[in-house]
Amino acid sequence: MTDISTTQTPPAKAKQAEEDRPLKPALLRGWRRKCPQCGSGPLFRGYLKLNQKCAVCDLDLTNARADDGPAYLTILLVGHLMAPIIHVVYTQFRPEPLVLATGLSVGCVALALFLLPRLKGGIVAFQWSRRMHGFGEDS
Repeated sequence: MTDISTTQTPPAKAKQAEEDRPLKPALLRGWRRKCPQCGSGPLFRGYLKLNQKCAVCDLDLTNARADDGPAYLTILLVGHLMAPIIHVVYTQFRPEPLVLATGLSVGCVALALFLLPRLKGGIVAFQWSRRMHGFGEDS
């Protein structure tokens, strides 16, 4: 008979593998648009184009797959931040419709341009932290 306690206990190596990539520091590095592993090298070579690998620690970034996640999160955040602002500005100040539309359009575009690369960095950092999409043991 096999001992049940030894077959159900996770190996120490698997436990250590989960702990050696903490989520919070990785997300903060991604928000700063830095490499999630070292925190020093730039994550992007353009506005949203990822580098092939980190210039400092040689982390391979070719398998990172952010896809549409940053765009969805950006739309969600911009919508939830700007909707109350629209309500407050309209009810308190009653600006002309063209002034309201112009001002809030500029605000929405500026906020979206600010958030998009930071959220993409956060998603790539999350993938690295959780060993998803090629960021596993062999990387």
